[in-house]
Amino acid sequence: MAVRALIVYESMFGNTERIAWAVRDGLREYVETETVPVNRAPDAVPDGVRLVVVGGPTHAFSMSRLSTRQEAVKQGDLVMPVEVGIREWLAVLKPPAGAKAPRVATFDTRIARVRRLPGSAARSAAKLLRRLGYRPLSTSESFFVHETTGPIEAAELERARSWGAELGRLLTGTAKAA
Repeated sequence: MAVRALIVYESMFGNTERIAWAVRDGLREYVETETVPVNRAPDAVPDGVRLVVVGGPTHAFSMSRLSTRQEAVKQGDLVMPVEVGIREWLAVLKPPAGAKAPRVATFDTRIARVRRLPGSAARSAAKLLRRLGYRPLSTSESFFVHETTGPIEAAELERARSWGAELGRLLTGTAKAA
């Protein structure tokens, strides 16, 4: 059976979505990978999925809330409905079934000019996933946009692709190329 990964993402203005697709491109070098927006994500990890990658924007030092997503509407055109974000999805996600829980990795997007602010959607999501019984594969990762609505630079997309490839290597036990 092929190793499978599932990427679930939340994106307000398309930047986090672009990161999710770049992570997918890196992961696909190693494993079969499906990418879905959070508003269409299953409430249980499908059988055969060995890695779940969860990503979303950092709003107010953590995962977005309905109120912060509603505020985002005032800043530009949104690419996803505001009703469901990764916070709400994680609240209904079922704990892993069976003896071997899928591995997880999390990422977020944040504004480049405030890199040193505390709080992270990725770290908050990772904490909730661990509480549910999922096992971390790596530390959380942040990717940076210029302003709230973007743009995101090609270098960040390449970094996301490389991170996805690293996740694939870690998951499959493939040695890192010299």
